[in-house]
Amino acid sequence: MTSKVPFYISVVLLILAGIALSLFRHQSYGVPWTPGETRQVWDIEARIEFNAQGTPVKASLAAPHTQNGFTLVGESSSSPGYGVSYVNTESGRRAEWSIRHALGAQTIYYKAQFLVDPQAKVEAIPPSGDIVKPTFDGPTEAAVAALIAVANQRSADDVTFARELVKAINDNESQNASLILNNMSKVEAIDKLLAYAQVPGKIVGVIELEDGRRRQTIQHMNQVWNGSKWVLFNPESAQQVIAENILVWDESNISLLDLMGGQNSQVHFSMIALEVTPQQATDDKVEADGLINFSIHSLPLEEQAMFKTIMLIPIGALIVVFLRVIIGLKTSGTFMPVLIAVAFVQTQLVTGIVGFLLIVGTGLVIRSYLSRLNLLLVARISAVIITVIMIISVFTVVAFKIGLTEGLSITFFPMIILSWTIERMSILWEEEGAKEVVLQGGGSLLTAVLVYLAMTNPYIQHLTFNFIGLQLIVLAGILLLGTYTGYRLTELRRFKPLAED
Repeated sequence: MTSKVPFYISVVLLILAGIALSLFRHQSYGVPWTPGETRQVWDIEARIEFNAQGTPVKASLAAPHTQNGFTLVGESSSSPGYGVSYVNTESGRRAEWSIRHALGAQTIYYKAQFLVDPQAKVEAIPPSGDIVKPTFDGPTEAAVAALIAVANQRSADDVTFARELVKAINDNESQNASLILNNMSKVEAIDKLLAYAQVPGKIVGVIELEDGRRRQTIQHMNQVWNGSKWVLFNPESAQQVIAENILVWDESNISLLDLMGGQNSQVHFSMIALEVTPQQATDDKVEADGLINFSIHSLPLEEQAMFKTIMLIPIGALIVVFLRVIIGLKTSGTFMPVLIAVAFVQTQLVTGIVGFLLIVGTGLVIRSYLSRLNLLLVARISAVIITVIMIISVFTVVAFKIGLTEGLSITFFPMIILSWTIERMSILWEEEGAKEVVLQGGGSLLTAVLVYLAMTNPYIQHLTFNFIGLQLIVLAGILLLGTYTGYRLTELRRFKPLAED
């Protein structure tokens, strides 16, 4: 007797692989488990204004990139007459505009779209080179040394050291802090204090995301390297709680805007929050990150729409296997109900049931006449196919003439399958009688309705389309059902007299 241990191991591996693929889709691509959820996208527009001097103009703006919590899914520029390009420089990404001649007031727009993405993780670039120790005058240097000594005593690492420095700088009663802030801003003071203490840090430009906010200017904050990532600090607040709506725009620590051939430049930011579907968010993220995506989302939209229905067929197959193997429901053909259910998805349920009954009923009447002619099987089936096509054509025209536009969708029925169904039912009528035809026909129609209800369920549609690993779990379930050799539920009625005794 062959051991079934390898079979059960294979089933377990299929289930584990399906769960792993689904978790990967959820964690890496941010696909939600349930439909109806929305993802937030921020449209951020930078408005650059300056006066051109009648000479060639070149403007370079620090451009953001994907970062922890935010994925850059798109960027565009509106600058009539200007050439635009996005370049990677030693100081980071920049958007550059150029024109041979410009005079007077100029306005350039740069727009970036960021997807709020908790799964977005970016490998931080560690600091490089030696830290240049700044110089101060005598009294200021003494104040710097005093603040560093206190912060060093109250800290355990570079991050807590920076936190204590921020607290000290924001202490209004500290004379040392007041002396240092006489000649510099808080963000500059903290940056120099960190450099003086040989702690790697830098100044970054951030914007605060607020729906409907207009003409916002960039803010400067400090970042400190903790050995694996950069930690952000707000120099204006002793409470080191950085809000989730803070987006780092400029990490270059050089300049937000470089302008040649113009003067009186300004950069203002406006933003608005949008809600998008999970599918749109996933498509945007895959395209933006250049991920190796083997999911359906990597296909063109036309093919995606086709596969959205195809991926539901395994669910229908699982239902058919369960109904036939466990329940014992009889159907005309093994998977004919699944294909009929697919047609119901296109025609809607009531229209589909009426059309199915009309076509099969009329086809059986015509098939009964063909049986008297004693035709060969191939010729008989071909005649039935042509008859089904004529029936569908007549019903469609009649439905259109009387104003039933729902009847136009009856053309979605699989003609070959219907033809074989009519042939099988006709033979069954001759061999087993009308009762068996009603049982198998009714079982097929009931199965098709149940499969239709499953296929049109939004949760099932969402899971099958977005998590291809679910197909492996369905396959494992079908394999397990295939090993069942016990009684079907409909067969238990044979033992009813025994139960009564």
